Amino acid sequence: MSNYIDSESDESITKELCSPLPKERVTFTYLMNAIAFGFTGLALIPLLSILWEIFIRGISGIKGEVFVKTVIDNGFGNAILGTIVMVAIGAFLSIPTGVMTGIFLAEFGQNPIANIVRFIANILTGVPSIVVGIFAYGIIVLTTKGFSAIAGGFALAVIMLPVIILTTEESLKLIPTSQRLASAALGGTRFQTTFRIVVTAAIPGITTGVLLAVARAAGETAPLIFTALFSLDWSEGLLSPTASLPVLIFNLYNDPDPEKNQLVWTTSIILLGLILCVSIISRVVVSQRKIK
Repeated sequence: MSNYIDSESDESITKELCSPLPKERVTFTYLMNAIAFGFTGLALIPLLSILWEIFIRGISGIKGEVFVKTVIDNGFGNAILGTIVMVAIGAFLSIPTGVMTGIFLAEFGQNPIANIVRFIANILTGVPSIVVGIFAYGIIVLTTKGFSAIAGGFALAVIMLPVIILTTEESLKLIPTSQRLASAALGGTRFQTTFRIVVTAAIPGITTGVLLAVARAAGETAPLIFTALFSLDWSEGLLSPTASLPVLIFNLYNDPDPEKNQLVWTTSIILLGLILCVSIISRVVVSQRKIK
């Protein structure tokens, strides 16, 4: 008798699962999807309009020689190189520190020290970039008695660090606990579980956080004015004033010459293209790593 009742209940459950949803629920689902897509489109309109305006106004100024000439010769070569160098210095200083700190907070940070570190990271995300520039000026520029690419890279590292820490922590927290338990059940130590299982699974999220930090740092102007200043020609080294694309945009915008002022749009395209190239390369590397 009980088997008969169980079979009837199973059939009713199967029938309910296979039956189509009521029209009201289907209509509500389509309506919510339409509203979500509509608001997404509205949010993208300002961004796309800005990108279109930059492209239309600046594409005429892109020529082969601007990538190899310096600012003094109406080129952007030294500014492109300076931006790459200072962002690379900032990434070299902030990525290892930020990722390791995020791992500590997510996997080992159940103590008061971790709470203090997390609080400081949250505070740093809201610090204005000009304050970071003044801080780097006091730490590096006044100590070395000169503006330099190292000082600019240090300022960018301070800006990138909290973004990398918090995104790394959140990416690691999204990894299911079952994966940690499975690794422990197979005899893996906590160190092996963290770095071979959890961190490996969270690499796409960590990469996204790093890209956000790099994109933010590449577009900062105020910290570089206080630390790297600017140079019309090729930089003499890491301990000398260095040109950068954001500061070049600032200088061109304030230039009274209309022809110079028009180059703002071309410089903006180059800066956007540089960030896009970094994003594409990193995504390709991560996807190939996942395939292997």
